[in-house]
Amino acid sequence: MKKVYAFLLAAVLALLTACSSNSTEDASKDETDKEVNENKTVAHESVEKQEVGLTLENDGTDEEKFNEALSQFSEAVPERIITTSVPLTEMLHLLDITPVGVPTSTNPLPQDFESIDKIGSPMAPDLEVVTNLKPDLILGAESLRSTLEKNLEGMNMSTAYLRTDSFDDLKRSFKVLGTYFNKTDKMNEKMQMILDKENELTKLAEGKKLPTVMLMIGTSDSFMVMNEKSYLGSLVERLGADNIATTVLKATDTYSPMNMEEIVVADPDIILVLASGDHGASEEMFQKEVESNDTWTKLSAYQNDKIHILDYDVFGVTSISNVEKALTEIASYFFE
Repeated sequence: MKKVYAFLLAAVLALLTACSSNSTEDASKDETDKEVNENKTVAHESVEKQEVGLTLENDGTDEEKFNEALSQFSEAVPERIITTSVPLTEMLHLLDITPVGVPTSTNPLPQDFESIDKIGSPMAPDLEVVTNLKPDLILGAESLRSTLEKNLEGMNMSTAYLRTDSFDDLKRSFKVLGTYFNKTDKMNEKMQMILDKENELTKLAEGKKLPTVMLMIGTSDSFMVMNEKSYLGSLVERLGADNIATTVLKATDTYSPMNMEEIVVADPDIILVLASGDHGASEEMFQKEVESNDTWTKLSAYQNDKIHILDYDVFGVTSISNVEKALTEIASYFFE
């Protein structure tokens, strides 16, 4: 009888062991299947996100910088705004916000604002005019903050400063103003147009080798190269092309003197020249520069007729209104 009990006990233990083993294997299989499904979901979301590109919810704006810029504005939304910056004036116009004072500038202001009081230079506004306008807020460019604050010293006025130097700056500052002034409909309308253009050009660049590029700007007596910190440089960077001022010449300053020996070695595929008779060197001066220096003829860009003169009105001043046009024109040179 004991032998029978022993046999039955052994059988039961074997059965329990098998069930336990099967349960462990099933649990392990379930865990593996779950992990595979999760990986598939992540991969699908990643591909879907790539296909969708930039959206209003994912517009490529640096959130930390956005929140930092937004935090400087007071809780009470101002009604009487003076802007000392042309790019910011343009943003207010797009958002359907009318300031009480705008800067005096050779660069064009929105036609709707022509009758608005002019406060003088962005760097040194007429303090009497500013005072008489009784602003709740003076809105200026971050690049001129120190100069403007020095001029406003002793005046008890609320100020805010936004960056307008690069393509990313324009998008972020426009978003800050639209959010703060609760103009999200107007803001999203323009932002969507910009994002659509970015997505269009990103798709256009897929599978293509982008050219190496040199950016030049003319002064009254010479030409300089521009790195990615310039507005034009930021547009080229957004499109993904190689700016030799940054990658080869290692230029740390936004504008740097030209070294033709280094440029010949770098041999850029395309040269974009920002020239204007009203703002320094003209196209004619650039032609004279080329004619006076045979070194230019050694460059591939010269030999392949890939030197392009850019319109200063489009590329010389940061502009939220012109940014789609600027991106489109540059892309046409890259993909022609």
